[in-house]
Amino acid sequence: MTSITSFPLTIQTTSLSVPSTPSWFGEVTVIAQHLRHLSVLSAIEERVRLARRRFGHYDLIDFAVVLLGYAISGERTLEAFYERLQPFAQPFMALFGRERLPHRSTLSRFLAALDQASVEALRMLFLEDLFARPLEKEEKTGGLWDRQGRHWLIFDVDGTRQAARQRALPSTPDLPPAQRRLDEVCAPGYLGRKRGEMVRTRTTVLQAHTHQWVGTFSGASGAGNGDYRGELRQAVKAISAYLQAQSLQPGQAVVRLDGQYGNGAIVADLAGLAYVMRGKDYDLLNLPQVQARLAQLPNQQTTHPETGTCRSLFDFPDLTLSPAGPRTRVIIATRPATNSPVKIGTARDEQVYELFYTVLPRGSFTPADVVALYLHRGAFETVLSDEDKEQEPDRWCSHTAWGQEFWLILAQWVWNIRLELGHALHPTAMRTTEFAPASAQEEASVSPALVPQPSEAAPVIYGPPQWARQSYTKGFAGADFSLQPDGTLRCPAGQPLYAQERRLERNGSLRILYAARIGHCRACSLSEQCQESATTIKARRVSAVYWPLPSRSSGSSESSPAPEEASPPSASHPILWGDWQRCFHRREVVKLLRHQRVDVELTETAPTTQSPSVLLLSRAERAHYRLSWEQRLARNARRSAAPDVSIKLFGIPDAFAVALGLRIA
Repeated sequence: MTSITSFPLTIQTTSLSVPSTPSWFGEVTVIAQHLRHLSVLSAIEERVRLARRRFGHYDLIDFAVVLLGYAISGERTLEAFYERLQPFAQPFMALFGRERLPHRSTLSRFLAALDQASVEALRMLFLEDLFARPLEKEEKTGGLWDRQGRHWLIFDVDGTRQAARQRALPSTPDLPPAQRRLDEVCAPGYLGRKRGEMVRTRTTVLQAHTHQWVGTFSGASGAGNGDYRGELRQAVKAISAYLQAQSLQPGQAVVRLDGQYGNGAIVADLAGLAYVMRGKDYDLLNLPQVQARLAQLPNQQTTHPETGTCRSLFDFPDLTLSPAGPRTRVIIATRPATNSPVKIGTARDEQVYELFYTVLPRGSFTPADVVALYLHRGAFETVLSDEDKEQEPDRWCSHTAWGQEFWLILAQWVWNIRLELGHALHPTAMRTTEFAPASAQEEASVSPALVPQPSEAAPVIYGPPQWARQSYTKGFAGADFSLQPDGTLRCPAGQPLYAQERRLERNGSLRILYAARIGHCRACSLSEQCQESATTIKARRVSAVYWPLPSRSSGSSESSPAPEEASPPSASHPILWGDWQRCFHRREVVKLLRHQRVDVELTETAPTTQSPSVLLLSRAERAHYRLSWEQRLARNARRSAAPDVSIKLFGIPDAFAVALGLRIA
């Protein structure tokens, strides 16, 4: 030991190594105690199981608690987390009732061995834990109240992409092909302006009022741009389960979707949920009734409070997105084209047109309300930004799809637990914001004679499609492609064809051109029979012609507009938005637990003086039978002879400690 004395200052050094306690160890302690107090850890042990060799005496719970600690710590990599944790490995595992810390390579093999059944079991537990403890026990879970006083819950569904930065490697005949570790979990995809990136896409679901995550979905289909429709169906199931747990009807949920989902084909996937989404079927602008309406005065004008963008809004209460597709409410927003090229929407004649699809009733939401509700999705982007800064869940933990999904679910679980602990630390009532005032601008400030009545702009009803006849080479005809409820076609090989072009033709007929994907056609065994050639250069295309049906008599009762369309109820109430603060509760917990001292002590137990008893083997053990689930779990369970661990946390309020089941010194 050496010392430097300079009155009144004394500095001493010693070669004795005493590592400092990690700043995040106190938060890990509190969250581990909270999960044990709620029996969440025991539920994971019993219900999330994976039978796999070469894990030594570890079980799934041992790896799950390591990933929980990694998500809480915020360390940049698993290597950095292990280096910081190693001096405190024994007390860390003791927090979760386990003995030894798995090696990092063992964790990697575990993540690579995970299967879909284990991940789905963990996802189910995550949802059940979310449903079991709402943030506010005495009040509603926030929401939106429309102009008729009806209560809605808003959910945001969107995809987020993570790029895999890889070195450029030469590709020459004298070199073997490059072997990339992330080939199984990534694929070429689109990431902003950077095309050709290796990316992975996952779909996230957020409850917009509590800012809790409801799920993340990618699994085996997340490589590249992902399967956005398959993941959307999984998200809808999670939202429906959330509504059922809150004793709410499916009609009380509104799903906000961006332009990735903006066509009528995905409406069937929403299973009756209300929606607000940006549309991308700009061929609707060519319809005669749409052109006639756009030539007149708009229903409303709105100005964005932050950007100052002024939009003119045209409301179409019942428009057919495609001849075989659904009918929905479409709002067309127009604004002058100031930028070139246009990033959002389509530009025509120095005007930018944006489409918004919704099924929200006209009497409850004006066109300006619908557009404002969609543009309020900026709150979802801020939550994603907070998640990237605080947890960065898109860090690569595994080079396999299900291993990465396992990590993402645990990362979202930690986010929700922090929110829950923050509300326990600082209970606050739901705040209510006036989303839109009651004295909203009326839909039309012009003469009623200039506004087209519903009977004047009656939608065109088309008959069944007329397909092209079989070609002279006797290949597949258009009738061999079956029309699906989502507006796509299904070819004889079972692959989808999507609508690529819509154009009006003679006598009011509408032609729709469907096209397959070239990747499906190249690998198809029926390509020669379908495309009349053995070499597939272009994807198969099929066209259908829809002829309008004769309009019904104007005097019939069936053609009279519905009461809601003819005269929407007046906007008698303001639109109210109820939620809680986005960052305050979560960050207050982190700040409290990371800025206070944590003392960790290990007390060695006295060795027993009795001679060790002879270990008796059962016949099953001698024959190397498989261990039962209980035996596998007990191999790394903390034993009574292990050193006693004492952890003392400073600065914890008494009421907060009692709520978590912690002892007060």
